[in-house]
Amino acid sequence: MFSRKRALAGVAIATGAALALAGCAGGDTPAADATFDPDEKVTLDLAFWGNDVRAELYNEAIAAFNEEYPNITVNPTFLTFPEFWEKRQTEAAGGGLPDVMQFDYSYLRQYSENGLLLDLEPYLGGIIETDPLPQNILDIGVVNDKTYGIATSTNAWGLFTNPVLLEQAGVEEFPGGTWEDYDAWMQSVTEGSGGAFWGGGDWTGRIQNFELQLRAEGGNLFTEDGEPGFDEEQLKDFWEQGADIRENGTVIPQARVEELAPKGGFDSALTASELTWDNFGGGYLGGLGEGYTELGLVEPPVTEEGAKDLYLKPSMLHTISESTEHPEAAATLVNFLVNSPQSGEIFGTNRGLPASETALEAADLDPLSQQVKDYEEGIADRLGDAPPVPVVGYGTIEEEFRQIGLELVYGTITVDDAVDRFFSEMDIVLNG
Repeated sequence: MFSRKRALAGVAIATGAALALAGCAGGDTPAADATFDPDEKVTLDLAFWGNDVRAELYNEAIAAFNEEYPNITVNPTFLTFPEFWEKRQTEAAGGGLPDVMQFDYSYLRQYSENGLLLDLEPYLGGIIETDPLPQNILDIGVVNDKTYGIATSTNAWGLFTNPVLLEQAGVEEFPGGTWEDYDAWMQSVTEGSGGAFWGGGDWTGRIQNFELQLRAEGGNLFTEDGEPGFDEEQLKDFWEQGADIRENGTVIPQARVEELAPKGGFDSALTASELTWDNFGGGYLGGLGEGYTELGLVEPPVTEEGAKDLYLKPSMLHTISESTEHPEAAATLVNFLVNSPQSGEIFGTNRGLPASETALEAADLDPLSQQVKDYEEGIADRLGDAPPVPVVGYGTIEEEFRQIGLELVYGTITVDDAVDRFFSEMDIVLNG
């Protein structure tokens, strides 16, 4: 198993090298005009990740965009999240990224530092309106003092619950508390279900929950200089927290989860809670289907009272390829997808809570969207500064963390060996 993971890490490094070579081969950043010439006929490729629901929303947004800009033809394509980034890596190596891309925060540093993304500074305050975007939102897309992405929306880490399953189990909503309190609550749900479903999953398999605990102690996963913000002992302590729930049947067995793919335990109504980003609610309701009209959304467990452990993250950004032949048209499309009232009305919180005040004001929030808005306002006392822009290779590190978490659930690796392997693989990704 270790050699296989080593090989996967090697592939990631090779891909990173390919991105670096592609970046070196890029041309000069196009000069920006003040506006886009509406008489110019251009075609733009737009790529995003998601499902059929999001694809239809993008189709509606493009139709609205074309009412205002009929000479800009937009060709949209979408994939699942993993496939999206596999295709981008292939395209980057060949110098052919789409003109406009929905972009994940964890890849922003990697692609921008390799010269693959257009510097958006010349368009800010012109083609790309900045008045509707608070400065802390604009700062999200800055790497090395240049703006490479515009946040479409924000989200925060939260705890979704299934009220239907809780009623069946005879258990009240999670009232808040420590991680140990959450474990006990999940166990009561599992026991109350009579074997029909579980209280949740093994939360120690998500690096975001580890990040939450580190931030409660005043740290971050990585420093501004790209160094790990934690040591082996901290990671060991975190993974050991999941030992009891993995062994006593509190959480859903991983073998059962794999049978459900591509859905998960929560949107299959087999777990009553899920720790994740708060913009996932719509997808969960869609997956649960008929009979489910609402979800619970509460704060995640607390590591230390009063800590600023939560933060607003860009659920996604929009970026422009450095190699685009139509930067002004691409910037016009980005501005529409981020700032326009039509965008806010169409997407709602499908991409997260709209970051633009213009889009947010125009959004007719459905009950779940309003719930997300209320949630983010309600956690204001726990919100701290966003962490540094993720290190190059963060996506690989996050996936390795998840894979090791699965092996811990299966019992095929000890915590000590898991820690050793993670630090070894992380060192390869960070230092090559």
